[in-house]
Amino acid sequence: MKIVFPFILVTLLSACQSMPVKSNTVLLGEVHDNEIGHQQRLAWLTHKIEQGWRPAIAMEQFDRERQADLELARKEHPNDVDYLIKAVGGERWDWRFYRPVIELALRYDLPILAANLSRKEASQLVKNGRLDLAGAQDIDLNSAIPLQLINQQRQAVQAGHCNQLPIGMEEGMARAQIARDRVMAATMLPYQSRGVVLIAGNGHVRTDIGVPQWLKSAYSVGFVESKSDAHFDEVHLIPVAARPDPCASFKLTK
Repeated sequence: MKIVFPFILVTLLSACQSMPVKSNTVLLGEVHDNEIGHQQRLAWLTHKIEQGWRPAIAMEQFDRERQADLELARKEHPNDVDYLIKAVGGERWDWRFYRPVIELALRYDLPILAANLSRKEASQLVKNGRLDLAGAQDIDLNSAIPLQLINQQRQAVQAGHCNQLPIGMEEGMARAQIARDRVMAATMLPYQSRGVVLIAGNGHVRTDIGVPQWLKSAYSVGFVESKSDAHFDEVHLIPVAARPDPCASFKLTK
């Protein structure tokens, strides 16, 4: 595993020059609200594309059923990033962080892939314990999952909820997280021969429990705030973003 400590963008760009793309399938992580991490990831990706790589860009930020809408938005208003985001993006994400990635894809005419399982579908899976995806006959989210993977995801989900998640909800939410990973992997598979990049949270690109579990080969790059978060092929340590205590709401309910 390569660990890089690029605290300024110039340093990162210099580091990128010595990092060849080690796989045609690359997973680029993020801490969702860390602006510096987004900037550094964009620099990483931009450098590879400027060197001649032309991957499809799969994005967690677009739900899979919006692919046709995404293509229509590109057709109706080519190279109009704002129109595409307004037409397809929704309100779940801080789009100022993802706008430059979309601009990059449009500038080089790269496919943009809607890669995520929607919240509605994930909620159905948590509630019912199973989910049959409409229009995705090649993805069976109800097939057996290794118990070790479920248990690891339960731990990750619990940690992500400040260890305050009711035990009875752990497995359902773990299975929903695994379902998201499987859908993202399936979205990427048809593009592996030309090259494909996934833009997603660090939890999804982890080599031990994330999308790489469902791909034959992939290169995972984490942009992380802690040295202990090292479940990636390549790690970029970024400054911790200023934010309110994420566990405050749990403390108030005690």
